Amino acid sequence: MRASTRPPPSLHALAQALLAAGCAAVLPAVAQTDTTSAATGSVEPVVVSASRLPEPAFASPSAISLIDERTLREAGPGINLSEALNRAPGVVALNRQNYAQDLQISIRGFGSRATFGIRGVRLMVDGIPASMPDGQGQVSNVVLSSAGRIEVLRGPMAQLHGNAAGGVIQVFSAAPPEGRWAGGNLVLGQDGLWKAGLTASSASERNVVLLDVSRFKTDGWRPRSAAQRDQLNLKWDHRPDPGSRVSFVLNALDQPDNQDPLGLTRAQFDTNPRQAAAIGAQQQTGKTVRQQQGGATFEHALSDATTLSLRSYFGLRSLDNTLSIPLAAQQAPTSAGGIVDFSRNYGGFAVQLAHEATSPWGTRLRGVAGVEIEYVDEDRQGFINDSGRRGALKRNEINRVQSNAAFAQGTLGLTQTLDATLGMRSNRVNFNTQDLFIAPGNPDDSGSLSYAATLPVLGLAWRAAPTLNLYANAGRGFETPTLTELAYRTGGTGFNTALRASTSRHAELGAKWRGTGGLRLDVAAFRIETRDEIVVETNSGGRSTFRNAAQTTREGLELAVLAPLGGFASGQWQAQLSASPLRASYSAPFVSGSGATAVPVPSGNRLPGTPELTAFAELTWRGTGPACGWSAALEAQHTGKLFVNDANTDAAAAMNLLNARAGWSTALGNWRIDTLLRVDDLTDRRYAGSVIVNEANGRFFEPGLPRRFSGLVRMMRRI
Repeated sequence: MRASTRPPPSLHALAQALLAAGCAAVLPAVAQTDTTSAATGSVEPVVVSASRLPEPAFASPSAISLIDERTLREAGPGINLSEALNRAPGVVALNRQNYAQDLQISIRGFGSRATFGIRGVRLMVDGIPASMPDGQGQVSNVVLSSAGRIEVLRGPMAQLHGNAAGGVIQVFSAAPPEGRWAGGNLVLGQDGLWKAGLTASSASERNVVLLDVSRFKTDGWRPRSAAQRDQLNLKWDHRPDPGSRVSFVLNALDQPDNQDPLGLTRAQFDTNPRQAAAIGAQQQTGKTVRQQQGGATFEHALSDATTLSLRSYFGLRSLDNTLSIPLAAQQAPTSAGGIVDFSRNYGGFAVQLAHEATSPWGTRLRGVAGVEIEYVDEDRQGFINDSGRRGALKRNEINRVQSNAAFAQGTLGLTQTLDATLGMRSNRVNFNTQDLFIAPGNPDDSGSLSYAATLPVLGLAWRAAPTLNLYANAGRGFETPTLTELAYRTGGTGFNTALRASTSRHAELGAKWRGTGGLRLDVAAFRIETRDEIVVETNSGGRSTFRNAAQTTREGLELAVLAPLGGFASGQWQAQLSASPLRASYSAPFVSGSGATAVPVPSGNRLPGTPELTAFAELTWRGTGPACGWSAALEAQHTGKLFVNDANTDAAAAMNLLNARAGWSTALGNWRIDTLLRVDDLTDRRYAGSVIVNEANGRFFEPGLPRRFSGLVRMMRRI
């Protein structure tokens, strides 16, 4: 055999080859549902929120934002949904730094009244509702470490999804890489913060399985703000044949003994924002939440043009909530005590039929219709809270909510460039309560309530050019009170039967432009008029009562820009900007509060908790060549001042935060490694992260965290 005369490769050449292989391995794969725009050559994400059918976001006649998997991975350590949601225009995601109360999320001002959990916004996870039929939801069961994308739908088209006037947030689990993988991740931060998780996946042509389990703990920055959260997410996608797909989802949440530091008064916040209200330690305020949920979705192509979809789910949720109500205030016969203890079982079923055809003049015709049935059964008790010890029974009742809805939506191509969309949803929500605690001074409060509405939507979309899409929509919205908002009434016992559902009229104009090289611009202008807006009447000791305001108006603009800046300094640069000016105000006078706390609210006052402007800007660098795998970004976030009450007598000042992050990703053989170092609030500003609307004791302010460092390491191995 003749010896080779080729010289051996140099170390430099070997290094370059390894770098090239590593870059190829870590480049993000394009999802199978993405499409490529012929006009721009850029990848256009596909969404399902607006029409319930897959379609490119550019073609959707709606204000819709998509947060992809890479953004979710780079945005933060994967603990709170607010890490990424603030990139979507029109969305305000305020982190209370209080894991007993969850995030405060609002869209176009809907949801800002929530004292805990989510109101006015419909939440979905892998096609399964995370909102109850009464409109109440929570995001604590979303497992961010296994999330693949988030869709945010705003405007009239969102009304076809049900009992929520603000919009729809849908979270989808990630599609794991082909083959079998296993690994883990570890997050470390200050104040005893850590999160550890294990992940395993298997992906083949017919079966995809994803398992994610994690534990999160923190001692908290303030006294009495320690928290723990255990989560499990399991998803199995199975394709029995090329025209069918069935998905099974199981997730569980366990939050034991999460402490509640409560809000601070103006004087307390200005003096020392790190303190906690004394009544919290006295009454041992906190919350324990446990939830298990399972569901299945089924899709089957009846023909090339017709698809049948089914959804079924069932869940259990229990809560033990210790409130800060003083002991003396709990002795009245009509008091429900200071400890809330309830268990819920809930579920639902939905069927949907979609069909595509060609109109007589050769344009596209798409239609979808279906029915949805959802319910929740609640067993609720109230007990005396004596310094954290459970005392005498003060409330005992069985509550049930059932929602029945039918919907239809169709899109017809009037011409090759002009589409018309017409939709309709008929919704009826029934509430029933059976009072089992009847005592002297506390009569039988059993009863029922029913709310119904028919919601039409009309839209036009005009493809003015291959790179420009213009649209206009109008429709009606509907939002019932939640079980929690009906649970108490001022000066009496039992359900607040005087509380009405709010109705709204929405109008929107929008434009989407796609330039060369991936340049994207989305803009939407809207006006919303709401009657019987549900507002906080009193908020004391962790318990709230609600009433209807006469009328409100929301006017705003939403702008989103994504601009690739080209390559220099050994990397590719990209800028992102979103901005949302909003004026949400009372358009008719009313009286806020009751009794001695009642105050007149004039027309023109701002809705508390709704910032006049939110903005997010980000400059990102991703390394190429020898710097491949490295990335860095600088973020700027602005949230306008937040009025704390209907009277607008005080407000949390606008917050301007500067954040930075750097990361490194690589593939070494069968291993994939991701690291992230993040610094939040670089300039160490003092600010209120959120406010508690109409808090009767003046404890409006929930402090934001000072400068924070956190780090993440994620390792996956092919097995």
